[in-house]
Amino acid sequence: MTLPVSRLPADWAPAADVLSDRVVVVTGAYGGLGAAVSRAAARAGATVVITGKRKRQLEQLYDAMLAEGLSEPVIHPLDMESATPREYEALADGLQRDFGRLDGIVHAAASFAGLSPIAMHKPDDWLRAMHVNVSAPFALTQACMPLLTQASDSSVVFVLDDPELLQRAHWGAYGVSKAALERFVAILHQETDASPMRVNALLPPPMRTALRRQAYFGEDIMQRPLPDAAAAAAVYLLSAQSVESRGSMLDMRAD
Repeated sequence: MTLPVSRLPADWAPAADVLSDRVVVVTGAYGGLGAAVSRAAARAGATVVITGKRKRQLEQLYDAMLAEGLSEPVIHPLDMESATPREYEALADGLQRDFGRLDGIVHAAASFAGLSPIAMHKPDDWLRAMHVNVSAPFALTQACMPLLTQASDSSVVFVLDDPELLQRAHWGAYGVSKAALERFVAILHQETDASPMRVNALLPPPMRTALRRQAYFGEDIMQRPLPDAAAAAAVYLLSAQSVESRGSMLDMRAD
C-alpha cells in the first residue's frame, strides 16, 4: 500500500448539518455504495448531484430520496465508460453555472466483470475496468479541480477495495485498476496538499452490494451489512472534520 492508514473516530456520527451548504457529486449513484452515499450526504445537508449512465435508475433514486424526506438531488446522467473530456467539462461548467461551487466528489462508480484468469480475461472487459476505475475518475477530477480549489475546503474521495485480496489470482483488471487508483490518490495528494482540496481513499468493509455478490457468488450476501457505515465514513471524509487525515486511506475493515 502506498497510502497511510487512518481510522474513523470511534465517537463520530454524521450530524444533520455537517455538509450544510456543500455541493457534492456522487458517481455510480444508483449502485449499492453510491446510493447509500447519496442518501447520507443529503441527510448531512449537502446538495447531491447524482450521476450514472442509466437515467431511469437515477430517476428511481431521485424519487426514493424525495420519498424519504431528503433534500432534492440533481440528476446528471454520465456514462463513465464512454464520456469524453468535453462531457466532464460540461458537468463542471453546469456546476459553476447552477451553484457557483463544488465541495466534493465521491467516486463510487466501478466496473467489475467477474473473476477470471489473465489467459481468459476478455480484452474489452480489461479496457473497460481500467477506464471506468482509473481513467474516468482522473478525467472527472481534473475537470472539476478549478471549482474544487476555489472552495475554502473541498474533498475528493476515491473508493478502494481490499488490496490483500485483489493482489491474488483471478482478480485481473479490477485488481490492477484499484492498485493504480491507489497510486493516483497518492500522487494527487502530493500535488494538492497545500491547496484547499483534500484527497482521500475509502476502503470499505465487506458489504451487501451487487459487486460483492458477483465476486463471492458462494457467499450468503444477506449476512453482510448494508453499505450505510461506509456511506457515513464517506460523509466524514467530505466534511471539514477529517482535515487531519487528508491524503490517507480510511480503512473500515476490522482490525
